[in-house]
Amino acid sequence: MRFAAVSTHALFAISLLSLAGCGGSGQDTEAASAEKAQTAQTQPAQIREAYLTSRDEGDNVDSVAVWHGADGQHWLLATAKEGDALIVYDAATGEIIRRAGEEGTGLGALDRPNGIAVRDNRAFVVERNNRRVQVFTLPDLQAIGAFGDAVLRWPYGIWLQELDDDRYRVFVTDAYETADEGIPADGQLGERVKRFELRFRESGMDVRAGDSLGATEGAGVLHQVESLYGDPEYNRLLVADESEQDRDIKLYDLQGQFSGEVMGKGRFRFEPEGIALYRCAEGAGYWFTTDQDEQDNRFDVYDRKTLAFIGSFQGAVTRNTDGVALTQRAMPGFPKGAFYAVHDDGNVGAFDLAEVLDALGVTACAAPE
Repeated sequence: MRFAAVSTHALFAISLLSLAGCGGSGQDTEAASAEKAQTAQTQPAQIREAYLTSRDEGDNVDSVAVWHGADGQHWLLATAKEGDALIVYDAATGEIIRRAGEEGTGLGALDRPNGIAVRDNRAFVVERNNRRVQVFTLPDLQAIGAFGDAVLRWPYGIWLQELDDDRYRVFVTDAYETADEGIPADGQLGERVKRFELRFRESGMDVRAGDSLGATEGAGVLHQVESLYGDPEYNRLLVADESEQDRDIKLYDLQGQFSGEVMGKGRFRFEPEGIALYRCAEGAGYWFTTDQDEQDNRFDVYDRKTLAFIGSFQGAVTRNTDGVALTQRAMPGFPKGAFYAVHDDGNVGAFDLAEVLDALGVTACAAPE
């Protein structure tokens, strides 16, 4: 079903722009600015989904990614943990195009697929139970190889850094547990993120397992991990830590060292989940993050460069979000692109990015080449 998106610019942008637009001076001005800033932080904008895909709770939908094909395809790919499948939707309408995969261990089969990333004409799918990353070509969804099963123990999220000549650096979170399904001691958490070097050739792909990432003491310890995303322009790797003692996003550099920076500390009320990057020229842009909850689910947005909090929004329906994705490519019905969020394990909600950015009081941009 499809809804008309509702802008809340008048409600929300005033709070965000109070420092720039307030009249008066002295303590009165400062007090008004502080009050409006507090309102912006505690009252997320309410935005209706442009559409919701058809719902099947039995699939246990987890993560999403977007692919734009050379022949005009706009695809939204979702992993189904219980359905052991990839679900392909039309990204502009939400209609199902096809499903791929079946339960199993062979090439092309899936066993609890979680994280997904798309680069060029390939989809990289993390399978928790098969402890691997499997690679599919697009648009035919043919499996061409898998890697990681020798070192991954309980993998979840994935992000790829494009290098050169069909070469990638692949980062995968590994939420390995103790024998009694607890979080290991800090000293055993130095392998929370695994790195791989991957090169595609005509005859297949070459894979080399690299170093593992993860502090074993201090503020950079990664206790409970799933989602991650990188920003090579700032040499940053954002890793969400869902543990009750942390509830934040820790920033590492792409060489594997904790930077000392933490985003969202004290702001996440529930579990930090899906992360997406909105990129603009000259290093500008916004981080979209998820504060996952079954009732009060919301999406927090931060400045890409400074990591300062900008504002939040909620969907009319979307709750309990795991994975998110966004595209800045214009599509029918989405003139400035779209933001996608998994809704409560069963389907995906789509948001018009033009409406979201308007509600946040920030400027849309075209993604740099």
